[in-house]
Amino acid sequence: MKNIVILISGRGSNMEALVRAARAEQWPARIAAVISNRADAKGLDFAAANGIATAVVANKDYASRAEFDAALQGVIDGYAPDLVVLAGFMRILTAPFVAHYAGRMLNIHPSLLPHFPGLATHEQALASGMAEHGATVHFVTAELDHGPVVAQARVPIFPGDTAETLAARVLVEEHTLYPRAIRLFIDGKLLIEQGDVRVDTQ
Repeated sequence: MKNIVILISGRGSNMEALVRAARAEQWPARIAAVISNRADAKGLDFAAANGIATAVVANKDYASRAEFDAALQGVIDGYAPDLVVLAGFMRILTAPFVAHYAGRMLNIHPSLLPHFPGLATHEQALASGMAEHGATVHFVTAELDHGPVVAQARVPIFPGDTAETLAARVLVEEHTLYPRAIRLFIDGKLLIEQGDVRVDTQ
């Protein structure tokens, strides 16, 4: 039984999707904890209501990013995670933290990486004139939003789209994409070879 720790900063809609998928599909894993850097993150209420341990490590309580990451790592490791999942966790992580969880930390980013890393992805997609947008699940590396890609979902960009309408359409796909990618990890089907992810189909 693998342990999963999920990190959030807000309402945690992707976290909710993972909790529901794990229950519906009876994953051979348990979501051991949901941790936030914000005490007012709404997702903590959902996790607690579903019997999942919660914790807050507030970045505002630490003088530096390194000190915050060290404290966060200590709390995460208390749950003996096989996988750390970033689900709307709005912090840039230090290289030592990322290295500690190398090969066992996943993120979902609302763009078709390598397009539009960072923030304001929907606005950038609209401004680019591209015909499609989407979301990417990737392993986390020290370079922001540049880790090995596990899976992507694509949505069309329609005339008249706004950042809000596009974001909503992408989020629907995220809620399917992320559980599917994490299930592949749980089942031991994700292999990183020379910086690329291969899905073991056997």
